[in-house]
Amino acid sequence: MPTSQSPITPDLQFFNSVTGGQGLIPTYRVLDGVGKPIEGAQVPEIDEAFAHRLYEHMNLLPTLDNVLYNVQRQGKISFYVTAYGEEAAIIGSAAALENDDEVLGQYREMGVLLWRGFGIDNVMAQCFGNADDKSGKGRQMPVHFGSVEHHFLTISSPLATQIPQAAGVGYALRRTPGRRDRSIAACYFGEGSASEGDFHAGLMLASTIPSPTLYIVRNNGFAISTPSSEQYYGDGIAARGPGYGIDTVRVDGNDVLAVLAATREARRRCLEQGRAVLLEAMTYRVGHHSTSDDSFAYRPRSEVEDRKKIDNPIVRFRLFMESRGWWNADAEEELKSRLREDVMKSFKHAESLKRCELQELFTDVYGGEEPWNIKEQREELARLLRKYGKDWEPWKQELAKFKNNGEDLIGKQ
Repeated sequence: MPTSQSPITPDLQFFNSVTGGQGLIPTYRVLDGVGKPIEGAQVPEIDEAFAHRLYEHMNLLPTLDNVLYNVQRQGKISFYVTAYGEEAAIIGSAAALENDDEVLGQYREMGVLLWRGFGIDNVMAQCFGNADDKSGKGRQMPVHFGSVEHHFLTISSPLATQIPQAAGVGYALRRTPGRRDRSIAACYFGEGSASEGDFHAGLMLASTIPSPTLYIVRNNGFAISTPSSEQYYGDGIAARGPGYGIDTVRVDGNDVLAVLAATREARRRCLEQGRAVLLEAMTYRVGHHSTSDDSFAYRPRSEVEDRKKIDNPIVRFRLFMESRGWWNADAEEELKSRLREDVMKSFKHAESLKRCELQELFTDVYGGEEPWNIKEQREELARLLRKYGKDWEPWKQELAKFKNNGEDLIGKQ
């Protein structure tokens, strides 16, 4: 496994103790690099239709990533984060959760929302911040999704803030009649976030309150520009679980079936024990950290190209389906063509829409009576726009991007 000397095992074993000796934490795997079950592995129970759904969503992620990454480079959206190389970790875990489990994501978990039916149009609307954006009415950075309907708490940029929050969400679920026996909180983060103090606060809370919270850490080898080898000296993030007395497992994050099986079992333990479980998915970030990053400044291009060839999670699962007679070249061509067409259609629609009315900038911030500072800020902006909005060209161009050209705010005295 990248960034680790962890041995491979076909046995799904959780551990919750620190023992002596020099043994390393094993990594659970079902499929080898060419899609064949490894000796002794038990393939999780899935049928052909479910396999097709897994594969389609794994392919949808890079299709969206390709378009939206290029759209950002064209200056049409301000920011983007891809999930290249982590498709199995995201989709495999999403498929193992129930749709009403509360999810607290980092910023690569768009696939969880797509799995739950969020839709390509909503993804595009959020990234463009147009009037159809249901996540935040265009007031959030791109890929900072949120959906009450899909039980997905709104993403925030600061690293690791969602980890202690997830412990609280899990505790609330445990105290809610009708949900304590069927719902968990699932919290995603990268191994870089595990270097933050919030990681330790969150795991301590979730283990002592306790709360049914599944922590899924994507160990993709890099925290922005810092490789894992410079982030910690211990054996990955899984080694920290027993210190908080919680069941822990390490899984091959490029094996969608291993992630699926491990997440199913981890979720069962969360509900049965009413406390936290830690799952570490070992994978590799093939893409740049974000559109603000050039990863070739801190790792050789050849390394990335080799990783694409050696262990592509999508190819691995495709080979598995082909071996079962569930997939062929014609199906592959039809899927790629359909996904590309759907994404481009949604992109063109999102690009044509204006932003929300300008006054929406000040709504839905606080519950109850509107506080004085929000009123003051709205009045000040309206005053400045009345004075300069129609005469100063930069502001005039910006106002044209909003519904009603900002008249909903400018016209208010």
